Amino acid sequence: MIQIVDLGETEPARIAQVAALLVDGFADTGSTSWRTRDAALESVHESLGVDRISRVALDDSGAAVGWIAGLPTYDGYVWELHPMVVRRDCQRRGIGRALIADFEARVRERGGSTIYLGTDDENGRTNIGGRELYPDPLHAATTVASTAGHPVEFYRKVGFVVVGVLPDANGFGKPDIFMAKRVARS
Repeated sequence: MIQIVDLGETEPARIAQVAALLVDGFADTGSTSWRTRDAALESVHESLGVDRISRVALDDSGAAVGWIAGLPTYDGYVWELHPMVVRRDCQRRGIGRALIADFEARVRERGGSTIYLGTDDENGRTNIGGRELYPDPLHAATTVASTAGHPVEFYRKVGFVVVGVLPDANGFGKPDIFMAKRVARS
């Protein structure tokens, strides 16, 4: 059974665990964001601002098995989910889904109505990776599909939809795929 709690500045051991999750969790994605412990620690510390959400999933022993963070945009109506990671040996057990549901609840509590995220394809794990997306990137956005375990499919399963792509965001043929989900109740 997992427990999801706020990640706090006064928890250096837990912060170090989350940083390690980032480094390991994004090691094979082609991302340059968290290649080092120091870069990961910087991102985790940034997530702890008073206007941010930073939540950690803990296993029965209190070890960090997942993490999600986000920040408000558009006067708090929209929140960027950035990032989310689940420890490799704990994936496909509902932890990511639980983190998303918890994040959605926190966003609603703060008056947010929409969550968005970018999920880069830096290593050709979607059908639009490695391709020329101009002159019609909107068409490419309508066709996005995972070809090799890209997170776009997970996010679809939890209700996100592709709302656009940014061609060459990480170099030629390495787009960022933007997804969003309404979380406010009508």
